Amino acid sequence: MTPFALALSLALHAAPASQAAPRTMPKTATPAANDLQTSTRAWHEQRIQRLQAEDGWLTLVGLFWLKEGEQTAGSAPENDLDFPEGTPAKLGTFTRQGTTARFQPAPGVTLTRDGQPFTGGALQSDAQGAPDVLKLGTVSFQLILRGDKLGVRVRDSSAPARKQFHGIPTYQASPAWRVEARFEPAQTPRMVSVPNVLGTLEEMKAPGTLVFTMNGKEHRLTPVEDGADGLFIIFADETNRDATYGAGRFLSAEKPKDGRVVLDFNRAYNPPCAFTKFATCPLPPRQNRLATRVEAGEKRYADH
Repeated sequence: MTPFALALSLALHAAPASQAAPRTMPKTATPAANDLQTSTRAWHEQRIQRLQAEDGWLTLVGLFWLKEGEQTAGSAPENDLDFPEGTPAKLGTFTRQGTTARFQPAPGVTLTRDGQPFTGGALQSDAQGAPDVLKLGTVSFQLILRGDKLGVRVRDSSAPARKQFHGIPTYQASPAWRVEARFEPAQTPRMVSVPNVLGTLEEMKAPGTLVFTMNGKEHRLTPVEDGADGLFIIFADETNRDATYGAGRFLSAEKPKDGRVVLDFNRAYNPPCAFTKFATCPLPPRQNRLATRVEAGEKRYADH
């Protein structure tokens, strides 16, 4: 899986709506309602902790796509890259060459990389695994590669979005939304084209198809590999119109066991783009748009 898809999979509201559970009869026993609500609440608390972490999605404050050659960065308006307030007026200069880039701090600017002083040089993007992260006070930045687009992602641990975060509304967890699906493996290695908010397509490996019954109708979802021996599902449903995030939600599942996969929609969660305009989220492929309401999991966050 590409760094783009893997980062989002690990990244792991709302107008009033009915909370009626679907009329479905799972083929395996489900946890008691109280146990499920407790485990779902614990899972969600861990998700909130990751979201609020110093390097969580709530800290994103900028995203700049680099052109070939040199570009200056800093908070002064004359810079090519307009970094947020709190950074030096003249932070330094990025020099892009193809899918790589160097950064040279401006005189008097002291940055660190892995806790050590950084005086300039090439930066590793997330295409090679863990990217180099440069820090200055509460601000940090790194390179991301999305197709042929090389960008600078900026975070600030003191970002207003992090300080003012007030939680995510959710539907009440119900065993009825924990559905067993039949896994139909692909006969040959299959790649699916997944659109993203950048307007491009990302090719992701799809190991097969998930088939399940919800509200008396059969539905199908195409998962992609999550890079950790599990399944990652980008889906949309009819609640996106009024109660959940308009661009769809994410869901993770364990790998198939005896040809079956449990889809716990109580753990459907918002993509990073629900919280910040500086994320680069994938969107649900056409075949993952469910013609039903999935009134489970996270609801829409504020009015973003």
